[in-house]
Amino acid sequence: MDDQTRIELEAAAFRTLREHLMEKRTDVQNIDLMNLAGFCRNCLSRWYQEAANARDIDMDKEQAREIFYGMPYADWRAKFQTEAGDAQKAAFSKAFADNVGDKG
Repeated sequence: MDDQTRIELEAAAFRTLREHLMEKRTDVQNIDLMNLAGFCRNCLSRWYQEAANARDIDMDKEQAREIFYGMPYADWRAKFQTEAGDAQKAAFSKAFADNVGDKG
């Protein structure tokens, strides 16, 4: 497989993942994704921002989140996010430290 085809397939897979998380599984909370998988929608938007910045494209965290979420992050939270329980919060503290550290 040539590099361009590989890049196009990777991009298609990313778009499908984004669509799945943003349109089909809005019920899945970011905290649960982080606790189970070590990443969440915010991580994906951060990775998008980091890729843009690495290519000298000026993009901040809120801009990247709006691109990834398809709306301002505050709107997403108001529409889909539920309050996390104590057990979720405790698990998140460990998952965040293990997987993100000071990058958040």
